[in-house]
Amino acid sequence: MIKSIFKFLGIGLVTLLIIGVLVYLFLDESVPNGTKGQDAEELTDEMLKALNKPAFDSLNYIAFTYPGGHSYEWNRGENEVRVVWENNDVLLDLNHRKEELSTLEYEAYEYFVNDSFWLIAPFKIRDSGVVRSFVEMEDGRGLLVTYTTGGVTPGDSYLWILDENGFPKAWKLWTSNVPLGGLKVGWGGWVEKEGVWFSLFHPSKIIDMEITDLEVSY
Repeated sequence: MIKSIFKFLGIGLVTLLIIGVLVYLFLDESVPNGTKGQDAEELTDEMLKALNKPAFDSLNYIAFTYPGGHSYEWNRGENEVRVVWENNDVLLDLNHRKEELSTLEYEAYEYFVNDSFWLIAPFKIRDSGVVRSFVEMEDGRGLLVTYTTGGVTPGDSYLWILDENGFPKAWKLWTSNVPLGGLKVGWGGWVEKEGVWFSLFHPSKIIDMEITDLEVSY
């Protein structure tokens, strides 16, 4: 099927490989150098204030649908989440260690960690094991965030690009599951729910992602 598509487009496998190598060489970026300390922490404070993290911390329930048909009902008070995808419906107890999860539960856990991050990542920049650095940029103020522990892929870095109001307008990624370093993805479609600001639209040169069916409550 894939070969048929390439043939239809007039693109051979060797040509595609060459294009891929050129894209990597000319677009791949290294993680920028940043400065830890007061500037980074002040920018962090500004972003969390703009998005209203105290109100976010008080939310008891968050439900949303991630592209691809992954639906979530997250009961934060009980620390459990219902994950629904394809023919699967899993009620996941987040108090359990990953080693205690069944194969299906671990798959649900991986989906939840990845998908929810695209909704709540701005509120996680002061999690345990997170390193924050201020980065000088031409197109905005940069806040480099590296997750040294936790999640599914520790070691990932994200460069938040903030506007003049402290709202993230995009980030650049350096993650283990994206081979192109510095891929830029937008943070837009901001909506206010119960006083908290959430970004629901993430455009990029590769694909546009939109989170839907967002519901929150205290």
